[in-house]
Amino acid sequence: MIDRARLAAVALPALLAVPAAAPAGPAAAPCDEAAARIGPRDPALPGGSEVMRRLAGLSEPERDRAIRDEVLAGNLPDFLRHPVPVALAGSADGLRGPRVTVCVLPDYLAIGSDADHVRVPMSLYAALDVARAFGFTLPTRRVVDEIYAQARVRLRPTPLPAGDAMRSTGYVVRHDAMVRSQRDAKPEPAGALTAGHKKDLVLTNQLWRMPGRLALYGWHRGPSAPIQPLSLVHGARYADYSHGIRLVGTTAFVDGRPRSIFEVLRDPRLAPALSDEGPIERATEL
Repeated sequence: MIDRARLAAVALPALLAVPAAAPAGPAAAPCDEAAARIGPRDPALPGGSEVMRRLAGLSEPERDRAIRDEVLAGNLPDFLRHPVPVALAGSADGLRGPRVTVCVLPDYLAIGSDADHVRVPMSLYAALDVARAFGFTLPTRRVVDEIYAQARVRLRPTPLPAGDAMRSTGYVVRHDAMVRSQRDAKPEPAGALTAGHKKDLVLTNQLWRMPGRLALYGWHRGPSAPIQPLSLVHGARYADYSHGIRLVGTTAFVDGRPRSIFEVLRDPRLAPALSDEGPIERATEL
């Protein structure tokens, strides 16, 4: 799909460039730094439908590498370049503990332009390659719940028949068309926080007990009502149409002050704001 020379020529300038202006308003301000890490999209890059056409004949590992390379080359919609804040209280009643704000992509990773894009699954390894390159990480289960709770747009899950075809490119395209139909019926702009339509790859301490796996959670039918409870049944290289990659900025804001999200996740006092497991052990290594 993308040779190394093209990737080096496009990805590095994209990471260093100043992006188009983020949505106006004080709520977006904490996430400006996270937005700047992604950079602008080269209009010469192919749209999502063309990319998926090229992927149709590839094996699953080849497709995974090609999707990763497209995203690293900056081929993602402009609306995904503007993370939005999600605030989490430090206790269940919201009255005690610090308030932690994280910056999350408004939708799951997709390839293409605003007008022509397709949401794409990735293996855990490909997702982490992208997260590291752009200065992001993956959400926890609690963050996924809060994204759904605070989403301006909630879409209903649309499962397809189970079977080997779940991992096919055809299923990815078919499911995205179903999601797109729901999303296009909503009046909110593309950059509005949107949730409910995919399962998330998440961080959890259980990954230490089951190395070589990926952790899935989500596909919400309502608050605290996911179709997929936390599961580590699949290997880290597995990806199917139902998976989404939601990136979370590595800078969190604790009562308005910037902190590394990994410091917050390992701090016994702060971690409950972001994790229903308490501290996440050695989160940077996960």
